Amino acid sequence: MSVENGVPAERGGGAGARKSGPLAFDTSVAHQARMYDYVLGGKDNYAADRAAVEAGLKVWPDMAFAMRANRAFLGRAVRYLAGDAGMRQFLDIGTGIPTAGNTHEVVQAIAPQSRVVYVDYDPVVLAHARALLVSHEAGTTAYIDADLRDTSAILTEAAALLDFSQPVAVTLLAILHTIPDADDPQAIVAQVMEAVPPGSYLAVSHSGSDLFAQETRDSFRSTINGSMQQQYTPRSREQVMRFFAGLDLVPPGLVPVEEWRPEPDTDTAGVSAIYGAVARKR
Repeated sequence: MSVENGVPAERGGGAGARKSGPLAFDTSVAHQARMYDYVLGGKDNYAADRAAVEAGLKVWPDMAFAMRANRAFLGRAVRYLAGDAGMRQFLDIGTGIPTAGNTHEVVQAIAPQSRVVYVDYDPVVLAHARALLVSHEAGTTAYIDADLRDTSAILTEAAALLDFSQPVAVTLLAILHTIPDADDPQAIVAQVMEAVPPGSYLAVSHSGSDLFAQETRDSFRSTINGSMQQQYTPRSREQVMRFFAGLDLVPPGLVPVEEWRPEPDTDTAGVSAIYGAVARKR
């Protein structure tokens, strides 16, 4: 099921190959989107989400900083894409629960005519889809209810709003590290980028295994995977770079998210251990 301009519509297109099935809605188990919501001061979270965050903070005190830094990276990356890069079409996969500074709000403040398609599968996100669909009257927003691994279905539905003969900015923020190696996340990204033309952009943020001290990395991963629905898989800088194969990185390249084009108010009081980059398709 998808929601477009506030109206539910049946999903189209066939599902791509997927080894992992969709996650059930279970409030007794933590979910990354609801954990982010808790850290960012939202109210759409449950006891399990709050407990998972508190447990994570005991192992890695910078966890909350990392989540806030990732959200700030979204704003800077999207402003760059809409402003400097002139993008007018956005495919935001792994939307999360709506909060201030959503992609369409940032983009349409710069270019009101922009089109934004959000993709997520969490029922709590779906329940708040109408908040994501309050577009500027000159532009358009839509919401697709799908898992990233249903790549073919996402691309089919997105094509109903986005013109894939024109450049598209694809954002995959803090989602690829929830896709295990068995589901071949590099192939998923390649399929998405093959569907968009030259001049399109890809923005990615991803937990960096080599940005942690080994002991912290191992204990944090064990703690999170023991309490969260998704499989948390941090990857090295070299592994994250593979998502940008055939693309040209925008300066400063692949760096911790708090170091990507920081602004005067950028919080640098912690270490995010999350890589971020934006790249252009040749």
